[in-house]
Amino acid sequence: MRVDIITLFPEMFKTVTDLGVTGRAHQKGLWQLKTWNPRDFTHDVHHTVDDRPYGGGPGMVMLAEPLQKTLEAIKHDLSAQGLNHPVYLLSPVGAVFKQSQAQVMMNSSGFILICGRYEGIDQRFIDTCVDAQLSLGDFVLSGGEIAALAVVDSIVRLLPGVLNTHESALQDSFHESQSGLLDSPHYTRPEIYQQIPVPEVLLSGHHKKIAQWRREQSLALTIKYRPDLIEKAKANHQLTKQDLDFLTVLEKS
Repeated sequence: MRVDIITLFPEMFKTVTDLGVTGRAHQKGLWQLKTWNPRDFTHDVHHTVDDRPYGGGPGMVMLAEPLQKTLEAIKHDLSAQGLNHPVYLLSPVGAVFKQSQAQVMMNSSGFILICGRYEGIDQRFIDTCVDAQLSLGDFVLSGGEIAALAVVDSIVRLLPGVLNTHESALQDSFHESQSGLLDSPHYTRPEIYQQIPVPEVLLSGHHKKIAQWRREQSLALTIKYRPDLIEKAKANHQLTKQDLDFLTVLEKS
């Protein structure tokens, strides 16, 4: 997989190429990252990438031309490899990025992310060059870089060979194999900590009972903190009769 990112701060992306599971995967060649700075595609002495907004108002707006020239360079580089990747802009306007989309993008050959800055980007560039917009939620960041890091991390960790065990990704919260529910609680050594013991079932070695306990805990956590995910799972027929019976017991307790 190849990821291209347009950013004024390419150094920020060393966190995914040099550290943690994404860094190890990058060193193994399981994925590639290329960052592109729009300042490198300007021709004035100040390498200007922004200007005052028409109509007045605070802040500055990113110019369309440096971004378009950067994107053209990326697409030319991709075409030499026979690739044509979709273009995503990190923006509060976008649809909220979810695990299901991470799984879809993980199966692609790659994608292009654009990190905005200042008050925003000239709308004409968005209208003519961007395929879709992505958001992390209803809050505002200083730029798209942190959101892009989150998107890249969520996708790369799903690639085969990135995690030590494939089952780790399958048990993640929101994963389709978990019916889109929250993950169950986790415990490790010592067996008793602060006078709180590990649940007995996890020490039993009885895999079927452990699986049932984890499923029930997942359901209990989800109904408590994200009931909307339960309703979605019901609507998509992702819950078994056993799941529904357990939820009924919870509601009555």
